[in-house]
Amino acid sequence: MKFTISKESLQQAIQQVQHVVSARTTLAILSNVLLRAKDGVLELTTTDLDVGVTCSVAAEVEEEGATTLPARRLATIIRELPSENIEISVDEKNVASIRSGPSFFKVLGLTSEEFPALPRFDDAREFRIDQQILRDCLKKTSYAISTDETRYVLNGILFSFKNNTLTMVATDGRRLAMVEQELEFPQSQEVDIIVPTKAVNELARLLGDLGEVIIRVTNTQVGFDLGDGLLISKLIDGNYPNYRQVIPGEAKERIALEREVFLKAISRVSLLASEKSNSVKFQFTPGQVEIIASSPDIGEARETIAINYKGASITIAFNPEFTMAPLRNLSADEVHLHLIDEISPGVLRTGTNFLYVLMPMRVNS
Repeated sequence: MKFTISKESLQQAIQQVQHVVSARTTLAILSNVLLRAKDGVLELTTTDLDVGVTCSVAAEVEEEGATTLPARRLATIIRELPSENIEISVDEKNVASIRSGPSFFKVLGLTSEEFPALPRFDDAREFRIDQQILRDCLKKTSYAISTDETRYVLNGILFSFKNNTLTMVATDGRRLAMVEQELEFPQSQEVDIIVPTKAVNELARLLGDLGEVIIRVTNTQVGFDLGDGLLISKLIDGNYPNYRQVIPGEAKERIALEREVFLKAISRVSLLASEKSNSVKFQFTPGQVEIIASSPDIGEARETIAINYKGASITIAFNPEFTMAPLRNLSADEVHLHLIDEISPGVLRTGTNFLYVLMPMRVNS
């Protein structure tokens, strides 16, 4: 195998696939990246047996072939090379010679035949969506994924393909983020899947602003085909809880808030939130909201924001980090907080397709 490639192209391709590689693995081959050169294209693949990523990049291929090389070491070498052009040749013993300007490296690889084959999607359900839209949906939900491994079905995002709508949901039991996106597909394709956190993070990294992504689903696997990139992941096996029943009914108060102003105020006030209670109080009165944090050991912080509110006075406490998370990941200038009373969950909404349910905390008077 022998090919020439630009440093920038190879570096970007390795960056896209190397995050899947586990630092601690009992199988040496899983520390390696599979390199396959053919028809003017270099294909790089990594896997940890749960998630696999493939990236294709243009290269001048002199001799076709395949090998596997240590992924992290290769990434480090490529990053440090002095010249813009890199020539890589691999002999029959999987020893790679890397040349760039005055630099020369010899790296020992393993045969490509040992590398685990990625699953095929011959009879899969298929959905198409713009990359930018899917990336936006992930951004609006992924922060609410549970990290509690005892509730493994919550360690990912639910993708529910129903009624010509893709609904994506993430929850950790104390908050829930949900986004809905219209999508055309036949009723026979309807399915619910849970995509694990690692795959969600990799997908967010791969998605761009242009082009579409083809989502292929089997009973145990999902594939996201981005054209020059492919992500394949095992699905989380289990039934996602009924998230609809967590969404509160009709709100008594609907409060419009400037997202950026509200976010920055919470951020400042929360500096003095008690570590024990980790809550911030919101006192809504006509024309304003006062945000309060107090800690018996440290002190107190207060900030008042003028708002267009004419409803009844209401005081509710939320975890400040949970309140700020959606505000950081939304782009709308204005958000609406829907409240029923001081002990019911609050709902943050923007537009018609996003909502965020937040459990209140006990208010210390």
